[in-house]
Amino acid sequence: MLLITPTDVIAYSVFDAVKERPAPLLEQDILEAEIEIESIVGHDFSEVALLPDKVRLALLKMAQFYALINSDESIVKGYISEKIGDYSYTLANGQTIRKPDIKSLLKEFIKAEPTDSGGIQLRLRAL
Repeated sequence: MLLITPTDVIAYSVFDAVKERPAPLLEQDILEAEIEIESIVGHDFSEVALLPDKVRLALLKMAQFYALINSDESIVKGYISEKIGDYSYTLANGQTIRKPDIKSLLKEFIKAEPTDSGGIQLRLRAL
């Protein structure tokens, strides 16, 4: 089950391309957003009874981003360059669409890496 609905994304967005996107496609955009957020925080929020407001906002921002990217064929095919770090696309007409930076919204939900309890440590050095 998705954490937010297509109706939530449509209500949040000011972009006509998002508002007019069919619900089944918005569901796929939401799924992409959920996967992105899971990769950032290290867990999913499906077991949480009430979704925290910051997580909800992060989901809405990411779902809107994916809806915009996935709804415009010229964005998918017509970009000149791509920056992987913050997902920045420069389009053929010079416009830029940037992936929203949601890490500040999610920082308190990031699962800490488990500490090593005394295993083997390897150090690498440049040759």
